[in-house]
Amino acid sequence: MTRSDSRRTGAGRSRRQPADRSRRTGAAPSPRQRVVGLLGTPFGLAVLACLALAGWAVWSGGALDGPIARHVRTSSFYADPGLDVDRAAAERIIGNRRLVVVLRSPDADLRDTCKQVSRAADGTVVLVLSRDGDDYDTYGCALVPGYEKKNLGKAAAAEMIIGRGIDTFADRPLEAVKVIAVNYDRLVKAGTVPDGSRTISPSLPRFLLAVAAVLGVVAAATALYLGGRRAGRLAAARRIRRDELTDSRSALSAATAGLAQQIIDLDPQYALLNARRDGDDSSFVRRYRQLTSDHAALLDRLATLDGTDDAAVRALTARVESLSRQAQSLADGQPGTDA
Repeated sequence: MTRSDSRRTGAGRSRRQPADRSRRTGAAPSPRQRVVGLLGTPFGLAVLACLALAGWAVWSGGALDGPIARHVRTSSFYADPGLDVDRAAAERIIGNRRLVVVLRSPDADLRDTCKQVSRAADGTVVLVLSRDGDDYDTYGCALVPGYEKKNLGKAAAAEMIIGRGIDTFADRPLEAVKVIAVNYDRLVKAGTVPDGSRTISPSLPRFLLAVAAVLGVVAAATALYLGGRRAGRLAAARRIRRDELTDSRSALSAATAGLAQQIIDLDPQYALLNARRDGDDSSFVRRYRQLTSDHAALLDRLATLDGTDDAAVRALTARVESLSRQAQSLADGQPGTDA
């Protein structure tokens, strides 16, 4: 058979038929399809939003920062391990200025250090320095907002002036930090660097996560409270319906027992009249027979009655009361009507 013949006869499609048949028979979805279907729901979208917010918070909070950037995010001074310097005293000297000083070991890459702390020390003037013989090797980076676009001249001036005069104190780093702080104050007075103190506060994503957590707790508590109230109302309503249904069944049982007693009381009179065969009271006999027949049908309906169907219970109770009135009219000798 040639390839063209197989196309005309359909013999070449036999391998694809099982897959088509599985799609038509509604086979169970794969785990990937279940995940995609879940993400398409409001719950899945909320989960994705929370994951995106958590990722943003982790990134902006400094979880991926190096040790230097992680330190200067909450501090104004950093010194490499092994350097003999009073770090707490250096931080007290800088105070709340928008100034960050990073003291590195000799031969460290100062430019790369500035890049590492650019996001953690954003909004400050950073001076990275290391001991180079009897002098300091420095690299300044002004991270003040707007300097990278329209204030490049001020940024260059700040980076050049911030480390001026510190070579005299190459063997006394705390004195060098004091000179750097004085240089910073001069830059502020000259308007090269904007005035203001550095505030270290949680990032916006962390605030958002905290607010989202609080709102989630409040929403969950509110949902539980409203759900509990609704469940309580439904339970109370079911209890009332149960009690009403129990009362209806009790009334039906009492009425049925009373009807049976009425029929028993009429039975001697029926037996007496039925034995006379004179037909004078044939109306009583006929009505009695109809009453007993209706009573038997009533018992059949009562045997198959659904106890939870309140409407059926009420309808059957009304029927029992109607038959009871017929029985009472027979006992009183009153002419009755067929019901």
